[in-house]
Amino acid sequence: MKKQETAIELEARKKRAHIVNKELTKIFPTPHVELKYSSVWELLVAVVLSAQCTDKRVNIVTADLFKKYPKLEDYCNATQEEFEKDIHSTGFYRNKAKNILAAAKMVRDTFGAVVPKTMNELLTLPGVARKTANVILNDGYNIQEGIIVDTHVIRLSNKFGLTDEKDPVKIEKDLMAIVPKSEWKYFAHRLVHYGRKISPAHKVKDSTDSVSEAIKR
Repeated sequence: MKKQETAIELEARKKRAHIVNKELTKIFPTPHVELKYSSVWELLVAVVLSAQCTDKRVNIVTADLFKKYPKLEDYCNATQEEFEKDIHSTGFYRNKAKNILAAAKMVRDTFGAVVPKTMNELLTLPGVARKTANVILNDGYNIQEGIIVDTHVIRLSNKFGLTDEKDPVKIEKDLMAIVPKSEWKYFAHRLVHYGRKISPAHKVKDSTDSVSEAIKR
């Protein structure tokens, strides 16, 4: 939110955010990340793999991956070459493999084999930026330190007049200022689900966009 914006505009955005969240809650009451995992470490792996890849594809890959590497130590002992083959179909596999294997060793050696529970610590792990860290905190630990911002959140936050920013970090800051902290956990997931299932980017005219209609009323 730009410095020159007035308190009146901030209140207007808070009102729009309330309307957006209210409408989305009717459709997606308690949404969650669609990636499949059985531990916080597996969630971290899945989120890193999901960059520029669909959750559906990641879930297909991790179904075998998590069986092959059931423990953190298995990732620490894996070779780059073999791991690249295991995750090849998720795209950008060389960089993803490098980051995941390095993160595994760091979690083991620096954090006592436990994925850290703070934003600052998570951001020290290879391949982990704020989006990934927020998913881990929100869905892995039920800790609300920020709001997940992906391409759907960027697009819909602008569409619904909740921000004028394009940078994910600035958008997150704007949303945190107008969405109650108690709703941070679900708000982004609701936007993501809405963007995927009801109002995708490729829809030029979206007659089913009930959220936009609710804002106009």
